[in-house]
Amino acid sequence: MTFMVPFDGKELAEAALVRAKEFNTVLDERIVAVSVIPKENVEYARERGWLQKDEPFDVKRIVAKLHEQVLELAPEANFRHIVVSRYAPTGTIASQLRRHAEQEDASMVFIGSENAGRVVSTVSSVGNNVASDEDYDVVIIRNRTPSKIAKIRNNSPHRRQKSDFYFPR
Repeated sequence: MTFMVPFDGKELAEAALVRAKEFNTVLDERIVAVSVIPKENVEYARERGWLQKDEPFDVKRIVAKLHEQVLELAPEANFRHIVVSRYAPTGTIASQLRRHAEQEDASMVFIGSENAGRVVSTVSSVGNNVASDEDYDVVIIRNRTPSKIAKIRNNSPHRRQKSDFYFPR
């Protein structure tokens, strides 16, 4: 099984990747960060901080930047990228992410989303479309600060010593 994180490099995507890493500490799943890049869409790339003001669009440079960001936050994570058409609608991006979740046999998808939980569904939300699939659990990350991994670690049944009742004689 796999923890999948749609990763666009923004703060909430980073927080989602960190949360997946924290869950991985307890559950020992594979982590895959997946970036979807609309080809030659300079505006989309600038909105996400992939390009500087006058920097030309370069898929290889964008992929390298995102990959470095993933490695910095979660060195054990795998990184995948998908290139879609220049003006791919939100639905196309979401369907690519759902397809990848299926291919990776995702058990959980960690989605960074500012409006999840406040709005049941929005027309333009990739997160909503990815979250609608019932083949995996979805963890919505709305807070940019890291969660309390020590609390997860301390409450994990894998970290406690079993009582004598469980030991064979």
